[in-house]
Order: sequence, then structure tokens, then C-alpha cells
Amino acid sequence: MDPVVRVPSVAPNVVRVPPSLEGLHRLAYNLWWTWHPEAKALFARLDPVAWGRDRNPIPVLAGPVRWPEILDSSDYRAVYDDVISDFDRYMANGRDHWFHQQHAADLPGPIAYFCAEYGLHESLGIYSGGLGVLAGDHLKTASDMALPLVGVGLLYRRGYFRQTIDADGHQEHAYPNYDLSRLPLSRVLDREGNDLTVSVELPGRDVKADVWTAQVGRVPVLLLDTDTPENDEGDRPITHILYVRGREMRLHQELVLGVGGVRAIRALGLSPAVWHLNEGHSAFLLAERARELVAAGATLDDALARIRRDSVFTIHTPVSAGNERFESGLVRRVAGPLLDGDERPGTGGVPVDRVLDIGLGADGDASQFDMTAFSLRLTNGANAVSQLHAETANGTWREVVPHQILGITNGVHTPTWVGRPIRDLLARYLDADLDHLDPGTPAGRWWERIEQLPAAELWEAHQRQKGEFAHFATHRLRMQFARHGEPPSRLERLEHVLDPDALTIGFARRFATYKRASMIFTDMDRLARLVHDADRPVQIVFAGKAHPADRPGQSVIQEIFGRTRSEELRGKVFILEDYDMRIARFLVQGVDVWLNNPRRPLEASGTSGMKAAANGVVNVSVLDGWWDEGFAGGNGWAIGGRESNPDEAAQDWADAQDLYRVLEAEVVPAYYERDADGLPATWLGWMRRSMAADIWRFSTTRMLHEYTERLYLPAAGVPVVAGER
Repeated sequence: MDPVVRVPSVAPNVVRVPPSLEGLHRLAYNLWWTWHPEAKALFARLDPVAWGRDRNPIPVLAGPVRWPEILDSSDYRAVYDDVISDFDRYMANGRDHWFHQQHAADLPGPIAYFCAEYGLHESLGIYSGGLGVLAGDHLKTASDMALPLVGVGLLYRRGYFRQTIDADGHQEHAYPNYDLSRLPLSRVLDREGNDLTVSVELPGRDVKADVWTAQVGRVPVLLLDTDTPENDEGDRPITHILYVRGREMRLHQELVLGVGGVRAIRALGLSPAVWHLNEGHSAFLLAERARELVAAGATLDDALARIRRDSVFTIHTPVSAGNERFESGLVRRVAGPLLDGDERPGTGGVPVDRVLDIGLGADGDASQFDMTAFSLRLTNGANAVSQLHAETANGTWREVVPHQILGITNGVHTPTWVGRPIRDLLARYLDADLDHLDPGTPAGRWWERIEQLPAAELWEAHQRQKGEFAHFATHRLRMQFARHGEPPSRLERLEHVLDPDALTIGFARRFATYKRASMIFTDMDRLARLVHDADRPVQIVFAGKAHPADRPGQSVIQEIFGRTRSEELRGKVFILEDYDMRIARFLVQGVDVWLNNPRRPLEASGTSGMKAAANGVVNVSVLDGWWDEGFAGGNGWAIGGRESNPDEAAQDWADAQDLYRVLEAEVVPAYYERDADGLPATWLGWMRRSMAADIWRFSTTRMLHEYTERLYLPAAGVPVVAGER
């Protein structure tokens, strides 16, 4: 089938470009630009100030661009021609990629991929963290691989919260109000050419959802928006805020996502071969599909069997808070009018009691409807997101799931996360094409030839990325400290607060307590000696958010902030506020060490360490999630072992002591050792091994090979002999 899933749409009428530069309009409304530095540079040159403020081409093109100067610039026109030619070739051609070479005839329709959040770029704030960023990387890689796929989600006009940290270390929350006309979004059209709107029946009224699309290369993402004048004032905010705290509002969101998403797919005439639920938030799509079949004449049991055959499910966390549950009475009251009926063929009903029975959790608590249990029982196949997570997931859900939960380890979209200096180096010496990351390409398994990179140039590329991070972080810290009322003299001293020559450790993720962000502060005297060593200094940079309802997580942020202001650690430990994809890119590209110390086995996968490793950053991590299989002895360091002490305090203490030992005895000496040319030869060896072990094995390209052959094609009824992993 065609590698591009085509969704008719029209962009808001806010952008004007000269006819000879028409490609800028097409490019601005396709998020392909987010993972191509040369495309971003094309927009940045039009208005550096506007680009630096918004990092989004729509406000740039809608602003006062000096077009006569641009049109007179032969240099700009040459770059424009190259970028637009690359973009047009990419969009027109996908048949030389792995999926079409191996399985083009096997899939009769696209994959419908449902997720509650998508981390595509920081300018489109419809994500909170790991789940959304993984979903965004999944879509980008499906585009690169020409795997026909359509995403479905919600359009959060107020997004996830923007974080500030006040002068006492308290996390503060602010929700922006996005102007959709200034985002890279287009309004989806129905088959008659009108704006597409779908309806979802809720108690006493129909809720309307306008359908927008974000185009991600070859992949469209349908985004549902209830903030439309057709709705009651109480219904318009349903899709305003990601992970809203109120349980009834959250249930409304998930009904709109699951039911409204199916109806948007149907309205466009798309016929998915496989339905993929990325976590349980979209589970009501299964009930809606069953309702459709019953309305068409099937018995309920036949309908459930049929939707089970072509549906697959990904479970993302062993932590109970990450597996959505609702009170059964709430589901009965809110979803009942939409679902309920009897089981006679042709009535169109799916009795809510049957839905609640299918959603009985592993603990047997009938007062709760478990979205994960419901999804597991009604899907053909399911996967956890690392091999260790598969073990814990099968142990947790053994009494619920009718099939083994597979282990398909997460990966990352390499072009999004590898810094330009490293990217250029890989292309120059290894002929690496990050858009076409596959062992079958002409460049072959180039990541196995990382040793060919000249040591001096690898170190220079890393130092450039480290310098870019230091410059960025200094600017952000100055803004934070100025808001806290620090005097000009202190703000001036911040200019060189981050030392680009010092060993720099990064720690960035959601501040849930099981991630133990403050573990490194267990022995303050020992840590102070480490960071203040005059000959071998160390600096640590933290970033991350805690959910507004997570008070213990917010307390961790306050503790870390307090440590950064303490006499022992001031000027050596920092916390950056408002963690987003942009901060994440600077961090994973520009630190030397990536630290991760969750309480094993609660980290299902974790992908930040994968992003860091692809840049030559070396991981120091607990053997949990992906690192349990990624650690090979020479590509980073392990904290502790694979046995867990049921006494959590004792385990925390032991892990902290091992972390100090690893840093003092192994990491710091390796980093500061220099050869006759002044290069850290030993450290460069760790960097090379980190990259070589990570780039293919923990890429979303490898991941999607596995999804295709182990989940998608079996769900489409195609027997597959798995290819190379």
C-alpha cells in the first residue's frame, strides 16, 4: 500500500510566502523540520528573533519577514532548493525502505496508533514526558521507515503545565492557552470537503470534537478538540489539559479519545489493518468498535472476538499510578448511555456491565474499572517496553492476560536526539544516514565502525555540544535567579558558572519518588569532596517535573533546589526549571555522564539514557529498565546489582554507597586521564563503546521492526519469520 496515509486538511490562513518560496509553507506544516537541522536553520534565517522566541515556523512566516532581502539572497535560495528537494524526495519515496522491501504486500491497511500524548517538538505542548516522547519517536520512525500509520490523540489547548520553581524551591504550575492558528496544525476535512467534526454521546448531550492534524513526515496525527462553540461551556474544556486531576473529567477525555478517535478514522474512510493502543488511556476504542459490529448485526461475543484479533496493546509501567483505573459507578454513570444496550444483534449496544466485567483488575476489586486489564483481555498481543519489564508485567497480569506479554524494548528516534556536531561527524566518516537507520542500507552497520572516528574530532564534536549546553543552561539559570531577586553581581557571576572542562553529570526525568533523584545527596560530605576537587571537579545538572497532584515528587524538587543553594554544593549542583524536549536535547547531547538510579524493578524502560548514549554520553545507572539489558561492562557503569533488598531504606543506602564508589574510583579517574596529545583516550573509548552498543539496538527503527513482525503483522493475520533484530 501507499507509504503515506493521506488525510485531507487545510491550514489556517495566517502564512504568506512569495510564490517562488512556496515550499516554505508546505514545510512549515510538516513536522519533518523538527528532526532536520538544515530545515530549522532555513526558518531561523528569516527572523532569528522570532525563531529564538517561538522555535516554530508558523509565527516566523506570519510575521514581518523582509522578503525582498531573502529573495535577493542567492545563498538562501541555494539552501532552500536543497532542503525542499530533500523534503519532496522524502515525501514522494518510501518504497526503498525496510517495510516495503520486506512486507509491502502484507498489510491491507494502515496501523491506527492511539495515545493520550505526543512529544513531537517543544512548540507543540501536547505531551508531559516519557510516554509522549516515545510516541512521538514512534511516529517519526514510522515515517522514516515508510510504515503506513495514522496517529490519534487529543489536542490540549492548554497543554501540560509549564513549571517554575520559586525562591523557596516550590514547584509552581502555569497552563498556557495555545493559539492554534500559530501552531503547525491543519483542520481535517471530511469526504465532502467540510471541516470534520465527530460526536460522542455523553449523559444528556452529544459532545462534539473538531478534528485537526499534525503531519509528521509521512504520518498524519488526528487530534480531537472539544473547545468548539457547538459544545456546552462545561464540555469545551474536556480536551484543555493533559492529565487533568479530576477523575470524572479524565474519564470524559478518555471516552473522547477512544470513541471519538474511532469515529474520526471512520469518517475519513480509513480501514486500519491493526489498532494499536499505546497504554490504556484509549481503551474505550475497543468498546466502540464492538458497538459498531453489534449495530451491524454481530453478536456481542463475535464482536469482541473480532476486535481482539486485530488489536494490540503496549503497557508502559509497573507502577500502579500509571495504569488507569476508574470507579465502576463513575463508568456506569458517564459511559453507560454511550455503551449500554442488550446483546441482541442489530441493537448497537455493549452492556456496561459486560464492559466492567472485562475490566476487572488483577486484584479482583469489582469497584474499580481497570483500563489496562480491559485492554489486555481484548487485544491479540501485548508488549512491555523492556525485557525486565516483560518479566514484571507477566508476573502482575498473569491472571488477566490470555497471552504472554512480549518484551519489545523501547528505542529512540536517533535524528531527533543526536546533536549536529556528532551527526555531521558520523556522516563524514561513516556515511551514516540517520533518516535511513537500517542494517540493510548501503552504509551497512556503520555503528560497528565507530572506532574509525578520529579521536581528536570526536572529542571536539563532544566539546562543541557541551559548550552549547553550557551556554544554554547559563542563560536559563540567569533568568531563574533574576526572578528570585538575586542581585546583579550574582547574575554577572553566572556567566561562567558551568565549567565546560569539568566532568558534567546530567539527571533529568519525571520526579516520581521511586526514581530517587535525591539519592546522590545521601552523604553530603562525600559528595562535597567529589564536586570540589580542585584537580578533578564535578558538576551536576538536574531537570524534571512532578505532576501537580504528586506532593511527594514536588518535595523532591524542593530538596534538590535547597541543595543547590547550600554552602556545600553552591555553584556545583544546579536545577533547570520547565523541563521540556528542548532542555532534554541540550542535556543528552551536552553532558558527560547520564545518571539514573530508580528503585529496581520500577523503571519499565527509560529512554533518556538511550538518547545520551547515542551522543557518546556514558551511562551510570541502576540495572533497571533498558540498562538491565543495555549494560555490557565496557559501555558504562552499573550501580548495585540485580538483587533487591525488601528493606527499601537499606537498598537505598547500599545503592548510594555504590554510586559514590563508581564515581570516585572509576568515572572521575577515567574522565581526567589524558594522553600525550592531551586527549582523554580512556574516556573516548567509553564514549565509542556507548555509541556502538546503543545506536542500532536501542533505536526506534529496531523497535519498529519488532513491532511490525511480532505484533502488527500477526494481528493482521500474516505469519512472519522475524528478521534481524
